Amino acid sequence: MIPYARQDISGADIQAVVDVLRSDFLTQGPAVPAFEKAVADYCKAEHAVATNSATSALHIACLALGVDRGDLVWTSPITFVASANCALYCGAQVDFVDIDPLTCNISVEHLETKLAHAEKTGKLPKVVIPVHLCGQPCNMSGIHALSLRYGFKIIEDASHAIGGKYRNEPIGNCRYSDITVFSFHPVKIITTGEGGMALTNNAQTAKRIRLLRSHGITSDAADMHAREPQEIWNYQQIDLGFNYRMTDILAALGLSQMQRLDEFVARRHALARRYDELLADMPVVTPRQHADSYSSFHLYLVRLQLDEIGKTQRQIYDALHAEGIIVNLHYIPVYRQPYYEKMGFTTGYCPEAEKYYSEVISIPMYPDLSEAQQNSVVTALQTSLAA
Repeated sequence: MIPYARQDISGADIQAVVDVLRSDFLTQGPAVPAFEKAVADYCKAEHAVATNSATSALHIACLALGVDRGDLVWTSPITFVASANCALYCGAQVDFVDIDPLTCNISVEHLETKLAHAEKTGKLPKVVIPVHLCGQPCNMSGIHALSLRYGFKIIEDASHAIGGKYRNEPIGNCRYSDITVFSFHPVKIITTGEGGMALTNNAQTAKRIRLLRSHGITSDAADMHAREPQEIWNYQQIDLGFNYRMTDILAALGLSQMQRLDEFVARRHALARRYDELLADMPVVTPRQHADSYSSFHLYLVRLQLDEIGKTQRQIYDALHAEGIIVNLHYIPVYRQPYYEKMGFTTGYCPEAEKYYSEVISIPMYPDLSEAQQNSVVTALQTSLAA
């Protein structure tokens, strides 16, 4: 069996975790701030706040930007549901912007059209969440320019994208956004087992995220309310927060994995180039890379030219699974999920997203995928495509 993705854990990674297990701190120790600093330094961001998942990071990023009941948040329909759910957790409403068929990321043209209409109806979004699908960055310059015109905030969902670049600068530097969120789930570029991180260049935003990450509790005397001198108040809950903290065990693994981040991404690029060559004569469309981008290649997607193939997407998907090639689908448009359909979303809402969904499969992509395994993937795909 060849999975679509898997983690790469080294002896050094294991030792880093063992060292924490033998230390005085399993959580709330030195490993978390060390990991935060390593990621912030790599991405050239001012602040980084580690969390127990990217979903948690997205949730408190929305809260830190003031998302509340009655607000609107827009995102891409082609993403994991967390990119939309984070707004619902805040009591806000969610809407979707159709994708660019070439990059499969949120379309700046569709966004601009939707914003112009929303301005006339008084329904502009408070926050837009572009998603860097597969690690390929969105057109952040274009989205940022629209944010200046229409007044919305930006959270980059870069769950797939640590190690990637936009305009030769690291994704995560928040040059074109208020907050960037990474995921460290096992199938992502680097892993902490589970985990996430929010990066920002705004000190007050970072402070707010840190507060919300840990129950809304502070031990900073400057933020604490005055009490009777004889009473002991070494912490105070000053807001309603959550237990979204990352442990030192997870952070130690992440810190160790950071040492190989560039190596992981380079290997993914080598695999992607080889896929491009091996698939060149097949009736599939391989990932397009924009000149402004350097993808982290979290995923390698192929779009099936079904008219030429003469088979259904389902037939090809099932045939590959039958051969032990565990392909996947990233993603079903979020608004097609039953929970979102109950809100009134219907088929046809984002035509480009639905066309993409009907044609795409994700084939195996991870650093220790061997050339022999890659050949097996390609051979199985070629066989499944044959009439």
